Amino acid sequence: MAVPEKPVLYSYFRSSCSWRVRIALALKGIDYDIFPVNLIKDGGQQFTKEFQTLNAMSQVPVLKIDGITLSQSLAIIEYLEETRPTPVRLLPQDPKKRASVRMISDLIASGIQPLQNLSVLKEVGQEKQLPWVQAVISSGFGALESILQSTAGKYCVGNEISMADLCLVPQVANAERFKVDLSPYPTINRINKTLFTIEAFQVSHPSRQPDTPPELRA
Repeated sequence: MAVPEKPVLYSYFRSSCSWRVRIALALKGIDYDIFPVNLIKDGGQQFTKEFQTLNAMSQVPVLKIDGITLSQSLAIIEYLEETRPTPVRLLPQDPKKRASVRMISDLIASGIQPLQNLSVLKEVGQEKQLPWVQAVISSGFGALESILQSTAGKYCVGNEISMADLCLVPQVANAERFKVDLSPYPTINRINKTLFTIEAFQVSHPSRQPDTPPELRA
């Protein structure tokens, strides 16, 4: 019987979308190889013809697994959930809770993160980048804080880790990186602090990746 090929994750250490998938892989206990894609060096390695054969959108992450190639972090996480539901479930079985998880995940992955990624910031211009990012994240976190006040338990939705938590932690890290005032969001802060007590969120951190620059290592 042929041995299945080891999954390969194409990732950038600071990419919040890649971080979501790294957390999922760690929680699921999936052993994988990592292929770093530098989004800044030489104009961005994501724009090479080699990488564009994997993802025509020139974005990370990309995961090669089970003989297929997947892009888009939430699609990857849902595939991992459907094919490997243990040892940790990332989508609740209850349909109402599952809908809440997807709502929160989409709010972050579609409503906040894309507006502060590299391609958008280049268009905004150097001088306006910081106020732009701070306004985008603050607006999104205001909405998210309101939602979490009705869905959260220990984590974003109830007391079980879910895909929503995988989206939350990288986005809070981005907010801290761009010096967003997080004091108006006590629920977000509490959940984020709790999640960082879990090993999967620690080992997947941008400061602990193979392509992390020496000066940013933990």
